[in-house]
Amino acid sequence: MKSFKFKQFEIQQSSDVFRVGTDGVLLGALANIHLADNVLEVGTGTGLISLMLAQRNLNANFLGIDINNKAVDLTKLNFENSLFKLRLKNILQDFKTFKTEEKFDLIVSNPPYFEENSSCKDILARQTIELNFHQLISKSSKLLSESGIFSVIIPFEVGDYFIEMAKENQLFLNRKINIYGIENSKIKRLILEFSLTDKTLIESDFIIEKSPRKYSDQYLELTKEFHVFGK
Repeated sequence: MKSFKFKQFEIQQSSDVFRVGTDGVLLGALANIHLADNVLEVGTGTGLISLMLAQRNLNANFLGIDINNKAVDLTKLNFENSLFKLRLKNILQDFKTFKTEEKFDLIVSNPPYFEENSSCKDILARQTIELNFHQLISKSSKLLSESGIFSVIIPFEVGDYFIEMAKENQLFLNRKINIYGIENSKIKRLILEFSLTDKTLIESDFIIEKSPRKYSDQYLELTKEFHVFGK
C-alpha cells in the first residue's frame, strides 16, 4: 500500500492497519501538547498522531500502545524512520491490563467507536470489541498526572454520553472543538479534552472543507506544517 508523505515524516501503511485519515490528522494537529513531557497514545495504528505531536513538541517523550500486532510493527517502523525516533516508543499492550507507575501529562486516542457489527473492515480499530468508552475513560483517569489532559476525537452523536461518563470518572471537560465536515453542515466529530480539574469550558468550531473536495482556509492553516500541499 502506498505510503503517506508528510513534510517531516512518512507513514508506511498496510491494508491490515487503519490508514491515515482526517480524524487522526485533526487530533494530531489540535491536541494540547505544549506543556506535556510524558505522552501516552492509546491505539497507535500507524503512529500518525504521536508523530504529529512529536513534531509539535520537541521535548516530549511518547509511549504508544496497541493490541494489534500488525499495528505495533507498523508503528515501530514509522517511529524508527522518523526524525523523532529517540523520543518515541511503542509496545504491544492491551490498555485494559496496562500497568505502570508513570503518570502522563497527555493521554491521546482516536478510539474505536462503532458497536460490534458484521463488518470485517478494521475490526479492532473501528469497533468497541477490545476497548469501549468506559474502559478507555476509567483507565485514563487513573493514569493522568495532576495537571494532565485526556484528549480524544469521537463522533458528535456519542459526545454527550462520553462527557457524562468522563464526569462519573472525575474527568471534567475543559475544551470542546466542534468539527464540521463541510461548511454549513451538521457537526461531524468532536475533539474533547478533559482534566482532573473542573475549569471553564473553552469551545470552538472547526470546518474541514468550504465546499466538496476544497479544504477550508482553517484546515490549510492548521496543517501547513504537516501536509505537503498548499493552498
